[in-house]
Amino acid sequence: MAEAALSIPLLLVPGWCNSGPEHWQSRWQLLRPHLRRVDFGEWHHPSPQLWTTILYQAVLACPHPPLLIAHSLGCLATASLLAQPIPPPIAAALLVAPPNPGQSHAPPELSPFDPPARRRFGVPGLVVISSNDAYAEETYRLELAEDWGLEVVRLGACGHINSESGHGDWPEGLALLDGLVGRIEA
Repeated sequence: MAEAALSIPLLLVPGWCNSGPEHWQSRWQLLRPHLRRVDFGEWHHPSPQLWTTILYQAVLACPHPPLLIAHSLGCLATASLLAQPIPPPIAAALLVAPPNPGQSHAPPELSPFDPPARRRFGVPGLVVISSNDAYAEETYRLELAEDWGLEVVRLGACGHINSESGHGDWPEGLALLDGLVGRIEA
């Protein structure tokens, strides 16, 4: 995996409020220092336009098309990027727990991302979902995955797939990442 990871840039795309030190994205960065995190700067009041612009620039700064590893609102920023009239080159996307910013109990800070882009990405990828995530119903996420043209990985009842739901280093997620990198490299 180490060789493959160096040939495909891997960009972590955190969600609202960034990913704290116990979040799997932060832990993955410690385990695999070649992973780079997109810094949206304004984490508590996200703007779709700003986040899309910053993500676009981060992708263009990569020496090769990157694999985007997004969590929560980062998934919707990734969808916005790939819905651009001329999106930047992306190798693949691993989208974990995309939220529904339009549901009645969603934090108001997420509402600018409603509705999310629903355009086919044209790149390989996975949408990883939980059956009991408070941020979106499973059926909503299945519809997003279909619209985006990505495969679905169902984890069962495991919350928002973050540190609060006990995912820590999340080795199963790393295995999904490694498998996706392997498919791209093949």
